[in-house]
Amino acid sequence: MKASRILRPHFVRIAAAGIAMVLAGGLGGCTERAGRGADEDVAASTQRMVRWQMQSAFGSKLPHAGPSATRFAEDVFVMSGGTLEIKFFEPGALVPPLECFTAVSKGAIESCWTTPGYHTGKYPALAFFTTVPFGPDIGELTAWLWFGGGDELKQEIYARHDLYAINNFAIGPETSGWFREEITSLDQLKGMKMRFFGLGAKVMQKLGVSTQLLAAADIYPALERGVIDATEFSLPTIDLALGFYQIAKYNYFPGWHQQSSIGDFLMNKDAWDALSPQHQRIVRVALGHQVGYTYAEAEALNFDAMREMSDRHGVQQKRWPDSTLKIMEEAWMEVVAEESARDPLFKKVAEHYFDFRKKYKVWKEAQHMKTTYLED
Repeated sequence: MKASRILRPHFVRIAAAGIAMVLAGGLGGCTERAGRGADEDVAASTQRMVRWQMQSAFGSKLPHAGPSATRFAEDVFVMSGGTLEIKFFEPGALVPPLECFTAVSKGAIESCWTTPGYHTGKYPALAFFTTVPFGPDIGELTAWLWFGGGDELKQEIYARHDLYAINNFAIGPETSGWFREEITSLDQLKGMKMRFFGLGAKVMQKLGVSTQLLAAADIYPALERGVIDATEFSLPTIDLALGFYQIAKYNYFPGWHQQSSIGDFLMNKDAWDALSPQHQRIVRVALGHQVGYTYAEAEALNFDAMREMSDRHGVQQKRWPDSTLKIMEEAWMEVVAEESARDPLFKKVAEHYFDFRKKYKVWKEAQHMKTTYLED
């Protein structure tokens, strides 16, 4: 894909490789300063070969999320000089796509390319660490996660199961639903069966929708057979690849339930701790590259995907009225109150998240601008 080649920031690879070389040199220097012999110096700077299995929740051909996993594995192999091999496996190749949490926790496999939102059956609070209804853009979300204490809360949950995670990819606003017919009243949603993700599913349940979580490969067959009546999944580029337009011609915006989303490279904690400091640094740098790459790539390609769906496939792109979004947001706040009363961990994470948003609002509103100040 030409656009992807243009966007690919090769300097990140070069810089990361440089970091690895400096680290290796630094280790060698330490042994020399300690007065050890040349043979010991060489041994100390030689990496032990490590091989991991990594099952992805997203197929390698699925735009953005899938290729980010294979690109990550390639980056790690190259930057480590072939001493760290993380082998990619397609969804379901090792374990069912939504069961990676347990498999990695038990050490059956070392890692998964996934999202915290796929583990909410165990801990509903984990949804906050991937996307939140009426939530922040990627800048605010990563600010909370990386520097505002959000990541520490997430690691506390994962640590209960011998797990450790680092963010692995990011995407911007998604679409909020594919329907077979135009939705002119929220009453049409009552009794509808719909694939829905994360905390947004609880909002839809408030509106009378029966929701279920399905992995990417399972959605189209379920829609085709009538197991579900409607679905949401991701961005226009990804939804186009999955072919939802062949069955449902009405695609709704904005993605109120996922204004930004971020995934996790989920690892067995013992396996992570066993990596050398150099290998750990290489993994972190390679993952940071994927976060920036996937977000920029998707933003660059989504408008063409929207045009293709409307021009070639007859998709009608609709926008929820502000009055409908208001009802959805009210339902979301009800979900927060109910889940917080039911689940102390949910309450702890929700309060932390909303407190950060309140503080961040000072900066956000000071910099708010309309799209344009010129007359149309």
